[in-house]
Amino acid sequence: MLNKLKLDQLVFLDIETVPEYENFKALDDEKKTLWADKTAYKRKEEISAEDYYDNAGIWAEFGRIICISIGYFYFKGNQRHFRVTSFSGEESELLTAFKELLDTHFYAAKYLLCAHNGKEFDFPYIARRMIINGISLPAKLNLFGKKPWEVPHLDTMEL
Repeated sequence: MLNKLKLDQLVFLDIETVPEYENFKALDDEKKTLWADKTAYKRKEEISAEDYYDNAGIWAEFGRIICISIGYFYFKGNQRHFRVTSFSGEESELLTAFKELLDTHFYAAKYLLCAHNGKEFDFPYIARRMIINGISLPAKLNLFGKKPWEVPHLDTMEL
């Protein structure tokens, strides 16, 4: 399959995430309980939920996206170029801008999203944060009900 891919049809992306709040004390009581319950299986008994909160950025329910960067190749004549675009700032604004880019420039089926561990992290994280922010999913991330082999993304961790 890899030898059939065209570079100008790949959209490389990476996200940067942080905990939603600066520290555990900033959470309301309900979120503290939810955090403790969600992380209990990961924490050792000697690590408190508060001490583990630095890891909140890896869970979409307790984190937020602070940057999405994409890169893609394009050709001018026979010369190959690479362009990088980054979205940062307020999460809902950067997610909306990212969605607009996917919907206007990379909506065709020929384009594949590509990330390292994207199928397990980046793609579902972005989709969850869009849902949390009330942003409709772009077609490229609307994967509900699809089997793993039906997901039209390239994950370099699988290579």
